Amino acid sequence: MAKEFSRAQRIGDQIQRELAQLIRMEIKDPRLGGLVTVTAVEVSRDSSHAKVFVTVMGGEPEEGVDPVVQSIKVLNDASGFLRMQLGRAMKLRSVPNLRFHYDASVIRGAQLSALIERAVSEDRQHGDEPTEAEE
Repeated sequence: MAKEFSRAQRIGDQIQRELAQLIRMEIKDPRLGGLVTVTAVEVSRDSSHAKVFVTVMGGEPEEGVDPVVQSIKVLNDASGFLRMQLGRAMKLRSVPNLRFHYDASVIRGAQLSALIERAVSEDRQHGDEPTEAEE
């Protein structure tokens, strides 16, 4: 039996694909630092709003300005332009308003993976020593 997806999920998936292309090809702002990846899009039930989650890799930090914060600001400032471009690319009656948010799950996943690796290596080091039960 095929898994059914809601209309909002299908719209979100298509917006994610289209935005990935649009950001790469159309946004020429030099403040947009590094590689921007659209990780997820959550569309409201009435399709009036969409939360766009992005990660930013790389980018040169400027004096006192975090490249991630600056990139999110640039994307939110360009949301009207991106919405207009989405309207041309997608066959929707109304295109949702876009709000960009930083997705920290990739960074958090890397941190958890590093913690697990460290715990495993510590267990291996302590595994060579005999325990009290073995003596």
